[in-house]
Amino acid sequence: MSEELRIRQLAEGDWDAVVALEHDAYAADGLSEGREALQSRALGSPETCFVLEQRGTVRGYLLSLPYPPLRCPDLARPEETAYASDNLHVHDLVIAEELRGRDVALGFIRHFRARAEEQGYQRISMVAVRGADILLRLLGYRAHREVPVPACYGRRAVYMSMPVS
Repeated sequence: MSEELRIRQLAEGDWDAVVALEHDAYAADGLSEGREALQSRALGSPETCFVLEQRGTVRGYLLSLPYPPLRCPDLARPEETAYASDNLHVHDLVIAEELRGRDVALGFIRHFRARAEEQGYQRISMVAVRGADILLRLLGYRAHREVPVPACYGRRAVYMSMPVS
């Protein structure tokens, strides 16, 4: 991570930027959730949600929450339950378009994985959308095509997971 980019825990004042980044990344594909649903993902586990900051401006975020293995949140509904699980589910990872393709996401994922290990999680899961499963395989994630993913994630969505260490 370059010196001008900093990763820190998500704070209450970051939500406008997070919602705008999420909308820019997903609205065209019909995958945008909106503020209430996004905030519900972070409420149960604020210590596992982070932002990427560049010169004081939020330029990316990662929302994750403990979630039962081989399951994922439904984008159409806010979370109502906080789960106790050793599986940490990455619900969303967005990097500002101008920073993509510069290994920024890789650095963010490495930081996140180190924090997950420090906090005692055993596995990390996520749903890959829009073909991201190809990159995630290179990072060590395994596709679980047997796991049904809600239709709201889009046609090419794939549930994936990997051990933390």
